[in-house]
Amino acid sequence: MLLGVDVGGTFTDAVLVSDDGAVHSAKVLSTPAEESIAVLQASELVLGAAGARGEDVKRFAHGMTVTTNALLEGRTARTALLATEGFTDVIELGRQARPHLYRLCESAPAPLVPAELRFGVPERMAADGPLQPLARSRARALLERVADARPEAVAVALLHSYAFLEHERLLGELLAEILPHASVSLSSALVGTFREFERTATTVLDAALSPLLDSYLRRLSRQAGARGLPEPLVMQSSGGLTESARAGAHAALTVLSGPAGGVGGALLLAELAGERDVLCFDMGGTSCDACVIEGAQVAETAERVVAGRPLSLPALDIHTVGAGGGSIAWRDAGGALRVGPASAGAVPGPACYGRGGEQPTVTDANLVLGRLLEDAPLAGDLALDRSLAIAAVARLAAALGMEVQQCAEGIVRVAEYEMLGALRVLTVERGVDPRAFVLMPFGGAGPLHAASMADELGIRGILCPQASGVLCALGLAAAEPRRDVARTLLLRGGQLTAERVRAIRDELSGQLARALGGRPSRLRVHYELRYVGQSFELAVQESSSADPARLVERFAQAHEARYGYRDDAAEVELVTIRVSAWRPAPPLRLSAARPAAPRAGRGGVVFAGERVEAAILRGALPPGTRLQGPALCALPDSSLLIPPGWRGVVSEHGTSRLERAP
Repeated sequence: MLLGVDVGGTFTDAVLVSDDGAVHSAKVLSTPAEESIAVLQASELVLGAAGARGEDVKRFAHGMTVTTNALLEGRTARTALLATEGFTDVIELGRQARPHLYRLCESAPAPLVPAELRFGVPERMAADGPLQPLARSRARALLERVADARPEAVAVALLHSYAFLEHERLLGELLAEILPHASVSLSSALVGTFREFERTATTVLDAALSPLLDSYLRRLSRQAGARGLPEPLVMQSSGGLTESARAGAHAALTVLSGPAGGVGGALLLAELAGERDVLCFDMGGTSCDACVIEGAQVAETAERVVAGRPLSLPALDIHTVGAGGGSIAWRDAGGALRVGPASAGAVPGPACYGRGGEQPTVTDANLVLGRLLEDAPLAGDLALDRSLAIAAVARLAAALGMEVQQCAEGIVRVAEYEMLGALRVLTVERGVDPRAFVLMPFGGAGPLHAASMADELGIRGILCPQASGVLCALGLAAAEPRRDVARTLLLRGGQLTAERVRAIRDELSGQLARALGGRPSRLRVHYELRYVGQSFELAVQESSSADPARLVERFAQAHEARYGYRDDAAEVELVTIRVSAWRPAPPLRLSAARPAAPRAGRGGVVFAGERVEAAILRGALPPGTRLQGPALCALPDSSLLIPPGWRGVVSEHGTSRLERAP
């Protein structure tokens, strides 16, 4: 059996896939103070539902928000930075770009390492070799000073260490001897690429978060082992799994662990549905994560900003906004209705949970509009109280001078426009026409808003998975172990030869094979190139050929597609080679579930300001079920809203395929 457990801001989801393809799921409220409590609760529930024991689980994959939450909340370890003498303040100087162009007084977040914990290393590397060698005796003397400062973690980021690793390696060896209990991050081992500020900031972030994550994963591993479960594999931001020990040693790899699992689940179900171009949005309790599947692949990025801090590591190209079911609606200083980014989370949760929350949320608004059912409990038999939702929305409506129903509809529309903004960033703003895609909503709240968002984007088709409420956990169960390595080269002219490119590619590939413990099942090579004089590069994928002429032509085509022109007279520079490798995951197949027919009824649901009689279906939808709006489907882990004018049918794998009626 394969177990996937995903921790969200409001709910923790577990999926267990048995060897016959049966899928079992469970949902519990998250426990933000100690995420492992909800992880184990959800695991025990799903094992019980399947009649299984911990010993029956072959692999336990875990996606979590420990690192993300710690970064957002500033819960980091006492960290020291070792940088080349004269360059210790690079993390404070940063780039000249302002966080917000027109907010002149807003500054970037404070460095994670204060000035008194930044130490200059008496060495100097140039781009072509050493200028000032690092003497072992001087390095030891410096580290004795570092030890006196009692750091919990140490980040080492020296000039040009992406090309010349020896000084960082020496410091790493001495730190293991002098500070054996401190977490140590070397930029050459973690990042491996140029751009000094981003490389240093990423290494500092990694060192500052690793002690906390390592402690959490050690506790979880012990508790899981006591229940017969295997040690958890951890989802990385790249969408691949890694060992618990490696994740604990390099927390920066997991900053976007939570959303990455959902992308894997979406890829799996898009393939089963025969769709290669899909817009996905995962609307949970706290946020909405959007991504694009184009040509059956998800775009990746190696440069992004999280909580105002650069992260120069491979990550799926996911855009997140603060619009979830628990996002709080409020009146701003100008009297406008706003939603998020603050969330009621799991504690106290939306007002309708009856757990002490009083502020109106998107969930409360949907309950007021009849789009959630008061008599259909959520995770953990959590009953919804419509009277509490009405009271919460009414207080905001009074402040805005609106009717309660009008205010509830306004809350939903504002939240939907926030999510539409995320999808437009990934499509329209990049020259991609969203009308050529189908829309796949998931997360507990996503299917409630899919048809409305499809109308806004001009999309005529929707794919709603039966397991949409736990799709992230399903993606974890299906994920493959993955390793990545990158090296900046800066080759051009006579230096850019097929022999040199092939030698470096093969060296990096061999490094990954050793790390994975054998020949990878898949290997992918990205070459990042630019015209000489440009500041940034474009990546082209070419796993088999190392011919510079072919790489240059592929780059020119990519440049023309992105910017509208190519310059065949300009010299091209190969900046970086990135290699990714995957180890095969245990086989996973999904059987076509045959649930009993759902219980049918009628109820009032608000559409476009009017409450209309809609079909109400409760329970899982058997394959072949015909759907016709207006309808509300209360699925086991989510709710699907079908407005008037939409219709559909349930596929053999339980996915509801909807389309706007002609």
